[in-house]
Amino acid sequence: MTTELMAAEAGNSQQKPNFRTITLSGFLFGLGLGGFFDGVVLHQILQWHHMLTSVGYSDATVAGLKLNTLADGLFHAGTYIFTVSGLVVLWSGLNRGHLSWSSKVFGGSLLMGAGIFNLVEGIINHQILGIHHVKSGPHELAWDMGFLAVGGLLALIGWSIRRSK
Repeated sequence: MTTELMAAEAGNSQQKPNFRTITLSGFLFGLGLGGFFDGVVLHQILQWHHMLTSVGYSDATVAGLKLNTLADGLFHAGTYIFTVSGLVVLWSGLNRGHLSWSSKVFGGSLLMGAGIFNLVEGIINHQILGIHHVKSGPHELAWDMGFLAVGGLLALIGWSIRRSK
């Protein structure tokens, strides 16, 4: 090994790990998994709402349910894109051979992504557009605020874990 190569390797071993790839990957996975949880648990299992139930497309009619099912499917396609994007970022980092792994960075980033998904989706779809709410009925606003609070809490916990690397 040449002196230059040994010096370069010594310099590289003292560099601070670069966690950008693992952070981005975890964040994208978090966005996708946060969306999948919302869609699978709230839309399909509990059937509290569908994408368009608060703007005149009731899930009590066949036509309304068909339209809501399509909108839910498009929503899931978006969350699928986030998840696959996280996999692509992770995979490309591994293939380049300079991925610095940290479970805290990945897990924290994943929680941040899931929390931010809840915050953005809750603010845009529930509050600004009003196309659906977490659970319609007498305590609709409380359910929506709880959804936002959980999103904020997930993001803060993720950020805290990510920083503790």
